Amino acid sequence: MKLKLLFALVTVSLTLCVAHAEVVIFDILEKTIAFEGRIFPNVGTYTLIKAKATIALDPNDKRNAVITDLSFAPKNYKGQVEAVADVVVLQPTNPQAGNQTLLVDIPNRGRKLAPQLFDDSPQPGANNAVKSQDAGIGYLHRQGYTMAWIGWQGDIPSEPQQLAMQAPSAIGIQGMARDEFQFDHLTNPISVKLSAAIENPNSVKATVRAHWTHTRQTPADLKIKVIGPQSIEISRPEGFDAGALYEITYKAKDPVLFGMGFAMARDVSAFLKSDSSSSNPLTVNGSPNVKRAIGFGVSQSGRFLRDFLYLGFNEDLSGKIVFEGLMPHVAGARRMATNFRFGQPSRNSRHPQDPAWQIDLFPFTYEVMTDPLNAQRDGLLLRCRQTQTCPKVMQTDSAGTPHFAEPASVMTQAKTMALPVNPMHAGQPMRALLNALNEWITNGTEPPSSRVPMRSHGTLVAASVAVPKNLPSLPYDGLHTSAYLSDHSQLPPKVLGQYEVLVPLADSDGMALAGIRSLPLAVPKASYTAWNPRAVGYGPGNLFPLQGAISPFAITKAERTATKDPRLSVEERYASTESYVEAVKAVSQRYVKERILLQEDADRNVERAKSDTLSQIK
Repeated sequence: MKLKLLFALVTVSLTLCVAHAEVVIFDILEKTIAFEGRIFPNVGTYTLIKAKATIALDPNDKRNAVITDLSFAPKNYKGQVEAVADVVVLQPTNPQAGNQTLLVDIPNRGRKLAPQLFDDSPQPGANNAVKSQDAGIGYLHRQGYTMAWIGWQGDIPSEPQQLAMQAPSAIGIQGMARDEFQFDHLTNPISVKLSAAIENPNSVKATVRAHWTHTRQTPADLKIKVIGPQSIEISRPEGFDAGALYEITYKAKDPVLFGMGFAMARDVSAFLKSDSSSSNPLTVNGSPNVKRAIGFGVSQSGRFLRDFLYLGFNEDLSGKIVFEGLMPHVAGARRMATNFRFGQPSRNSRHPQDPAWQIDLFPFTYEVMTDPLNAQRDGLLLRCRQTQTCPKVMQTDSAGTPHFAEPASVMTQAKTMALPVNPMHAGQPMRALLNALNEWITNGTEPPSSRVPMRSHGTLVAASVAVPKNLPSLPYDGLHTSAYLSDHSQLPPKVLGQYEVLVPLADSDGMALAGIRSLPLAVPKASYTAWNPRAVGYGPGNLFPLQGAISPFAITKAERTATKDPRLSVEERYASTESYVEAVKAVSQRYVKERILLQEDADRNVERAKSDTLSQIK
């Protein structure tokens, strides 16, 4: 039977009068049947809602006062500061078929990443939710999740595939600002947008260096031209390759209140989860059809969640908990340069860039600890414990996988990197862990035990001894991104001390020992790493950010002997394709019992292994 799809385009301005709610308008712009009416077993179809949410913050409320410069922003007639954000919601068309969990996927630079990770959704479909194939394998939908995306980033535009927030500026505030660029190409001259509005064009200065530890240089042929209120043109000097670092300092004005993004995520999530009025699209028969919420974020948005928790935003304006569960993915021990005057929500210092940004700020851990450099005691959970609004947290980070790879990624060679690019997608373990987190917050079932590398286990070590030195195809000499305590009251910031940074210990194949060893690592035909050196012409001697490497094993013993590769060949590891399939089956079933792999993914692994040859790398 063919479904007749109803596509209704509506514009409804709803003014809310709900106690403690700072969502004052929830504007539904479009409401349609998603995924061409695709039916998901036991759940049915999904409805796609696109909206605009307006929040109004009282600067005198202690829960808002943490937002930098909030009191200096323009206010409405009630003395409140307003901001507007894009909101997208996906919910079961039949609310009774849902699992009553709201999954809020905090957008990464305006993009939806949860569909790619949990559903193997392709791009650009993961951002659209229009075509049937946009739902990928449909895991989240088959489980009955209600999903929401809330624009929080105030330095990007609102576009069809990019969710953003329009936040006010603190008019009249001035101060020094800086930006750093690493282009990885040689376009010359090049126009760039700065992170803040220029107050004085004559204040704009530039330096160049090959590495952040090198002396800043101002060669005569390095020139800067102001071409707009927030834009400059850089004429690049001779003698520097594509990986050089360009630092721009200038007097800036009217800082945008990027910190309002935390309040936007808090208030819209609390509204969707708790508001019982007809203004809430999740309300059915006078009650929201979700009972709990999980906040999920990848990389930048994972760091957003860490700061969200640290700054106390998991308490809503009625004193209730916003997210019962938090799942930051590949966020590391980092935070954000967001809730600062002239902040930079997109900033993330990477090797070999300057680490002296508000990225590696203490505290690094959830538990309260003492800063070894200045004796400060703090932790990400400190504030929520004081208000009894702490979520259950499951943080995941990569060791043998790249920072983030799309579902259809394959091994490639990029001109910027010395080694082939690691294509490993993290969807399989992440699906199992999301399932475990939902069970944890729903019925108290304890999650799988942590597998993070630890010093006490001998799996977290100094970078200089982390990887065997006898692997010619995996040349690693201890490169890593450093972390520093810096004085940000001056520009550029002054380094006050250096934190010790440890990395995962690798096995004899060069792969991390601890953690969840996904199938390609557990039953390997290649070495997979989370690091990749830069290629000649792009800052050699440094690491390329966020990318891993892959180095296939020799197929035969004779081949590896000829190349002096100490790693066992494929034929030495598996006597036949059948023995390889049995190894995949055994590991997959063990992982299912350990709750780090779903049975459906175990079955996929076995079927994929049956179609492989021993020489295929996937």
